[in-house]
Amino acid sequence: MNFQFYVEKLKESEDYKKFVKEKKGAFPCSGFFLIDKEEKKDKQHFDFYIKENGKMFSFQLENNAEMTPVDVKEQKIPAQISLEHDFDFSDIEKMIEKKMEDEKMNNKIQKILLSLQNVEDRDYFMVTVFITQFGLINATIDIEKMEFKDFKKRNFFDMMNILGKDK
Repeated sequence: MNFQFYVEKLKESEDYKKFVKEKKGAFPCSGFFLIDKEEKKDKQHFDFYIKENGKMFSFQLENNAEMTPVDVKEQKIPAQISLEHDFDFSDIEKMIEKKMEDEKMNNKIQKILLSLQNVEDRDYFMVTVFITQFGLINATIDIEKMEFKDFKKRNFFDMMNILGKDK
């Protein structure tokens, strides 16, 4: 699916139209996209921040763009993301598969989590890929250039060891 398809789906929703009318200073600050290769339960969320009151709301497109409040933990104001990107999520999946092939990974993709964020005035996808054999891939994709900034394979058990050390 194309990114702009989801942006249009957002903009056509009644919750979003009402929100934009009432919250003039709100801006998009993140997006979350789940590509579920096994259960086929993809998800797409766009988050908006209201600077005036420090509140954030998420529009869950898989639920007819239903608006839900987001619990904001940090006092830091998030950076604004662009909704003008034009790419297809299948191209990102192909990028990941090609990189896995280049890295000689024989695993199959189970789920791809994409978090759209703005870091240092650039939009990036912070990517987590769940692969077979309890593997994980962490990557960062520069959306404008459509290239990897980093790409690391991890083992699920390595992650458990890291978390276990804090005890």
